[in-house]
Amino acid sequence: MNRTFYKMHGIGNDYIYFDCFDRPFPRPKLAAAKLSDRHFSVGGDGIVLILPSRKADAKMRMFNADGSEGKMCGNAIRCVGKFLYEVKGIRKRKLTVETRAGVKTLRLKVKGKRVVSVTVDMGAPVLFPDLIPALFEGDRVVSHPLIVGDELYAVTCVSMGNPHCVVFVGADGPDPCEVGPLFENHPAFPDRVNAEFVQVLAKNELKMRVWERGSGETWACGTGACAAAVAAVLNGYCAEGEEIVVHLRGGDLSVRYTGETVFMTGPAELAFTGTVKI
Repeated sequence: MNRTFYKMHGIGNDYIYFDCFDRPFPRPKLAAAKLSDRHFSVGGDGIVLILPSRKADAKMRMFNADGSEGKMCGNAIRCVGKFLYEVKGIRKRKLTVETRAGVKTLRLKVKGKRVVSVTVDMGAPVLFPDLIPALFEGDRVVSHPLIVGDELYAVTCVSMGNPHCVVFVGADGPDPCEVGPLFENHPAFPDRVNAEFVQVLAKNELKMRVWERGSGETWACGTGACAAAVAAVLNGYCAEGEEIVVHLRGGDLSVRYTGETVFMTGPAELAFTGTVKI
């Protein structure tokens, strides 16, 4: 059975999107693992299914490159907003999308008939360890010592719908491809974890590389950028309520942590469309 797909990305964090408003999608976990292969298939960081919702304009399900299902993806949800506006013809500058992490509100910046950027209300960060989940004592994990491999790191843990472990590093920080798997599968994180390696460049300016659970190093991670900004505020590197620029390998995101919720703004792009046998 052939299905039309839409290859979209948010600053290089690329997924394969399927319109599932009228047709169900069989075996998405198997499809994600197969289609994400960059050598033998379409290639991407995973697949995203765009479905009807009873409580929002649409529902998003995202599957990582290893077939595991994630609760939320900040870059993917911006692309969903672009898809709903440009492809599905839902001409609303304010959209809602249901995710496994709750219903998220999107505000679209449109020029002509093209969505050029999307601001997402990502909701409140989860800081309580049991809810992240992360096996630490106390109400928060901020600059907490953790041995990973043979090295001691100061980690800050945040959930933005999925778990993140943020490490502040210098210009010669560790290679995420080497230590990322050790963080992802560390026993302190029972559901595995995304690891962010963050350099503070200036006030309210960060540079980040990310290792995503189930996908490896990606060019960008929207929830990771939000987690990094929250962690930077908690550690005193950035200011609460102000725009924080996060530089990632694929481009920049703007994040603002109000103390109650997190707003993320960034682009969404359609790379190409095609058909694939499912």
